[in-house]
Amino acid sequence: MAAFDQDWDEEVDLLVFGSGAGGLSAALVGSLQGLKVKVCEKTDFVGGTSAVSGGAIWIVASTQAMRAGYRDSGEQGRIYLKHELGAYARDDLIEAYIANGAKMLDLLEDKTDVLFDSVSMPDYHAESPGGMPAGRVLVAKPFDGRSLRADFKVLAYPLQRLLAFGGMMVASSEIPMMLRPFHSLSYFRVFMRNIFRIAMDRVLYPRGTQLYNGNALIGRLFLSLRKSGAAVHLNHSLSELIVKDDCVIGALIKTPTGFKKVKATCGVVLATGGAAHGSELQKSLMVNFPHHHTIAHVGSTGDGLTAAMHIGGTIDHDVATPAVWSPASVLSKSDGSKVVFPYGYLDRGKPGAIAVNRQGVRFVNEAHSYQDVVKAMFDTTPTGQVPKAHLICDSHFIYKYGLGMVRPHHMGLKSFLKSGYLLKASSLNSMANAIGVDPDNLVTTVNRHNYFASTGVDEDFGKGSTAFNAFNGDPTVKPNSNLSPVLKAPFYALPITPATLSVSVGLKTNANAQVINGSNAVIIGLYACGNDMASVMRGCCPGGGVVLGPAMVFGYLAAMHASTNKHNRTVA
Repeated sequence: MAAFDQDWDEEVDLLVFGSGAGGLSAALVGSLQGLKVKVCEKTDFVGGTSAVSGGAIWIVASTQAMRAGYRDSGEQGRIYLKHELGAYARDDLIEAYIANGAKMLDLLEDKTDVLFDSVSMPDYHAESPGGMPAGRVLVAKPFDGRSLRADFKVLAYPLQRLLAFGGMMVASSEIPMMLRPFHSLSYFRVFMRNIFRIAMDRVLYPRGTQLYNGNALIGRLFLSLRKSGAAVHLNHSLSELIVKDDCVIGALIKTPTGFKKVKATCGVVLATGGAAHGSELQKSLMVNFPHHHTIAHVGSTGDGLTAAMHIGGTIDHDVATPAVWSPASVLSKSDGSKVVFPYGYLDRGKPGAIAVNRQGVRFVNEAHSYQDVVKAMFDTTPTGQVPKAHLICDSHFIYKYGLGMVRPHHMGLKSFLKSGYLLKASSLNSMANAIGVDPDNLVTTVNRHNYFASTGVDEDFGKGSTAFNAFNGDPTVKPNSNLSPVLKAPFYALPITPATLSVSVGLKTNANAQVINGSNAVIIGLYACGNDMASVMRGCCPGGGVVLGPAMVFGYLAAMHASTNKHNRTVA
């Protein structure tokens, strides 16, 4: 550990490592509590994985949901989480999360530019005890990136494949209008408004400034933090935590000009993104879940976990699965690089696509959550093997909905076929040979699925039987919005493989986000949130936003607890 008896280069109240939703929430709340805050981000950009995410948060009984007409309660949320998490549930974390989620949002709405809207997405298992058909998922209000002024250039980009026309983000509700501008006058007006905006933006900015989803969330947090006066430093990474008398009192930071020793009188918050990227630490956390890809930010290499373990912090392995997963498709580019793309941009749950395994048979309800689909991939794959499957559809489906990175109306289809990202065949037998499965199995599977489409009842996996299934379906398709036949040649196949969206295994903490050591005692002055903290969801995925929601709530709790040290100075 770094020596503590030398002069400090700087002194702050709260030192935060990481600039995702968890880190920025901790920093912002700390600043609102009157603390002098310093945020250190190891990369060139602010936002981490949060900036490229959907930006949803899952909160029980929020003011925003109540205003939208949804009726929820803490008790209902408690019932639902305990049912979903089962034996993995930690009551102290659940209670803290439910009790403080709405409080955190009310504080931000009252004091900052961080504003949310409730959306109509159901819980992933809304039919379970305590589940809700809508109201617990919130997204940040759209954000004008021009408000950040010069700081806009350091806001992390969203996934490039989600941008259009040289860097334009589009609201999910406006995607159909952008894809079919001549469908109606109203569609054309929306199309032209967006085109005019991106044209004006590109005169002054490297990309569009109308932001949605995770980019809007980080933009709002970043702007609010700047207004609070907190310092944000890029290319500053955590090297070591500095300890005195069993208390964390600061950290050694690697900067572009050398190392600096910063004292943190009220505490250090670890929010460095967990260990999603390839490393020995990542491999040790993901035992029995072999995979090759992640959609997490490249900076998520375990800095916070490593530093905490060096001073006695412990990893909490008691989770159902070590990550939040998504089926992903992978594009190999000519320069040797790879683009990993998550399942469900436009095609998720839509009628007319089925997932088949190495035997050429269905193994899951394709309209279920990304976590449920990957769980089924692992459950039906021999231990030690990386799961592999294919999404199969016909020409009608790919034209109407797209598939993976292929957008509707065959946009870019030829290039994706040429690269091998997508496979095409004139018959199901030919497709079976192309993807290496038994032709009889594939033909039988497709025929059985087509029968289900005609009756509207998926007798094997219940596709279309849940509120979440219907949410992702096509309401114009009857009798089941998630079922259409696979009939029209040519046929297409998209290889999919598990990829981590975030990690669930992390540092053991208490309900105040304080890190716990091997003796089950608090390490005074050290906090963890986001993916550095073992998830309150314990590797389960009850709804959209169960990664960023806890990141923000436990960032809030860390800052609120650390602010008490401003007065009693428990850190030397």
